[in-house]
Amino acid sequence: MRRYLFFVNQPYSYSILRPLQDEIRRRGDEAAWFVAGCSTAPLRADERHLKTVKEVMAFNADATFVPGDWVPYFFPGIKVEVFHGMARNKRGHSSEDESDHYRIRGWFDLYCTHAKRDTAKFQELAESHGHFAVAHTGWPKLDPLLAQSVAGERKRDASEPPVVFFASTFSRSVTAAPALAETIGRLAASDRWRFIVTLHPKMDPSIVDAYRQMTGKNLRFVESDEDLLPILPEADVMLCDTSSIMFEFMFLDRPVVTFKTKMPGPYLIDVASEDEVEAALKSALARPPALMDAARTLCQELHSFHDGHSSARVLDAVDDFFANKQQRLTSKPLNLIRKIKVRRRLTRELKRAPQGDR
Repeated sequence: MRRYLFFVNQPYSYSILRPLQDEIRRRGDEAAWFVAGCSTAPLRADERHLKTVKEVMAFNADATFVPGDWVPYFFPGIKVEVFHGMARNKRGHSSEDESDHYRIRGWFDLYCTHAKRDTAKFQELAESHGHFAVAHTGWPKLDPLLAQSVAGERKRDASEPPVVFFASTFSRSVTAAPALAETIGRLAASDRWRFIVTLHPKMDPSIVDAYRQMTGKNLRFVESDEDLLPILPEADVMLCDTSSIMFEFMFLDRPVVTFKTKMPGPYLIDVASEDEVEAALKSALARPPALMDAARTLCQELHSFHDGHSSARVLDAVDDFFANKQQRLTSKPLNLIRKIKVRRRLTRELKRAPQGDR
C-alpha cells in the first residue's frame, strides 16, 4: 500500500487534489493532508489531517502532491508537481506568468503536465537539468467536470432566467468586481438573470461584503473556500475578467463573456464598458458557432484529455517513476540558500494559519 501526502498552501488546492484522493482510495492506498498558510476548514471529517511536521515525517509518504510552486524539500518521498492551473498567461503572450509556469526551482522530482505543448517544454527542460522527470497526465481537478457528462447547453424551462456565473480575480489591474458590482446588482434585481458569484480569496474585503449583501432570490454568493466545480454546471454562461476559472468553465462547452480581459481571443466575448455586459451575455447565450468552435479548440490546446481519468494517469506516472525513471536522474542542486528560505517560509506559514486551525 502506498502513502501519499497533499501539501496545501492555498484554498484552491483542495479541489485540485480531491480527485486524486478519490483515485488513491479506489486503489486501496492512503492519503493525508498537510496545510500551511491557509484554513483547514474545507477539510472533511473523513480526511486525514497531519497537523505538524513531526506527523508528516512519521506518515512517511511515498510521494507528496503539490499544486503550487514550493514544497518543504525535507518531507519524505518524491515531490510531484500537479500545478494550480493550466499553462496560460494572464497578461498577454509576452508576460511573465507563462514563463513562471516553466520555472525550475529544484523542488520537484516529477512534473505531471496537461497538454502537448507544456509537456514538450518540460521534457526539454528535464533533458537539460537531468534531475526530474515529466509525465503527460492531464489535470486532476478537471476529472469531476469531465466525468459528469454535463457538457453542452444547459436545459432550462422557458420561464427560467439564464444563470450567470460571475468569477473575478483580485489584482487591481485586472479585477472586474468593483466595476461590475452595480451592473450585476441591477441585472439580478431585474429578474431577467440569476447570478452565482464568487470572488478570489485575496479580494478586497469591502468588495466581498458588497457582493455578499446582494444575496437574494436572483443572486447566490459562494465563499472562496467552497468547491466551485460542482457549481459550475448550474450556469449557462460565465462572466469573468482575467481569472483562469473561465478556461475551466469552457470545458463545459458553454460560453464566456469577459470585462476588459487581458487574455482576449475568439474563444470569448470581451466588453470594455458596463453598458455592454447584458447585450454580450445575450449574444453568448445564442452560442455563436465561431465562438464555441474557438473555445473548443482552446480547450484541446490547454488539456489533451477529456475522459475524466487524469488522476489515474498521475498515479500511474508515480508508479512508472519509481519503476523506470528515478534511478536515471541526477542529484538535485544543493540550493542551500533556497532551502533555508523554504524552512523559514514553512515556519511563517504555519504561524499565520487561522487560530482555529492550529
